[in-house]
Amino acid sequence: MTPLVVGAFAVAAFAISAWFTRLFCNPASAVSVLDHPNERSLHDRAVPRGGGLAILLAILAGGLGAAWFHSAAGLAVMAFGVVLVGSVSFLDDRYSIPPLHRLLAHVIAVAVFLYQGYVLESLVIPGASLDWSHGVAVAFSLLYCVWLINLYNFMDGMDGFAGGMAVSGFGCFAVMGWLAGDELFFIMSLVIASASAGFLVFNFPPARIFMGDVGSSTLGFLAAAFSLWGARTGIFPFWVAVLVFSPFIADATVTLVRRLMRREKIWQAHKTHYYQRLVQAGWGHRKTVLVEYAIMLGCGMTALAVVHAPVGWQVAALAGWVLFYFLFFFWVSRFASRHRKARVS
Repeated sequence: MTPLVVGAFAVAAFAISAWFTRLFCNPASAVSVLDHPNERSLHDRAVPRGGGLAILLAILAGGLGAAWFHSAAGLAVMAFGVVLVGSVSFLDDRYSIPPLHRLLAHVIAVAVFLYQGYVLESLVIPGASLDWSHGVAVAFSLLYCVWLINLYNFMDGMDGFAGGMAVSGFGCFAVMGWLAGDELFFIMSLVIASASAGFLVFNFPPARIFMGDVGSSTLGFLAAAFSLWGARTGIFPFWVAVLVFSPFIADATVTLVRRLMRREKIWQAHKTHYYQRLVQAGWGHRKTVLVEYAIMLGCGMTALAVVHAPVGWQVAALAGWVLFYFLFFFWVSRFASRHRKARVS
């Protein structure tokens, strides 16, 4: 594709998403559902949700355009997963689908995608490669995708957060696809980033609309699918994709482990993610999300810098970010604890 066509894809995805998001900001719109504050919420007023449907429509339009230039069975399979996950999530936003039914839909969407050949047959980390049986590879790939669908939903609890992660994460994927010469991966990553940016115009703090499950679950599915797609085609090793989305993966995973260790009911709503604790400790949405954006950009720039670097640099980068998250989460815990004690006293 020429640069003009690529630019047209990006602009169209942004425009479609922004136009529909603005339309759905109206509580009287046909798809509008008001998100009332609950025990998990950080907002204190009812806000329309369903902006994720605008992202979904823009992505599907971009996918159809890409299919016009590229005949790729993988796009059809991915579209099936997007539509299935998005449809179930849309119904959940409106009518509250039972968790097991949602999980079944997630498993079916992922299973169809993996059947197309996107199973992670080996796990590559800096300096080593773990080869495993096909059965283990399928199980790992399935669990990774289902977990990412749900953790993206868990992390969608602050103005501008999930949309910003999509812009940063898929924007980074687009650059890596372009550098690797994979035009289809590049274009589709750019479309998703642009569609998310169109939504973010209305979701940046103070948010006029939320994306809802239809947006967060769909973006989680796409983040997982593109991670496996890029790893399978050699655009980047799998651990690089994890690094790109680590601002979400690290917070959600560590929080889950902490809750399991405390024998809490992990399926119940809560406000103990690290980003939530910062907001509650007085930082507010805007300051917290801007700091998270800096972390996202740092992860993306690191990934781009070391994706093809010598092993020593990759090990150093990975170890550096592990140390950063350890220190950052420790600091957030101490900061939130001091704030809580100050309020009690």
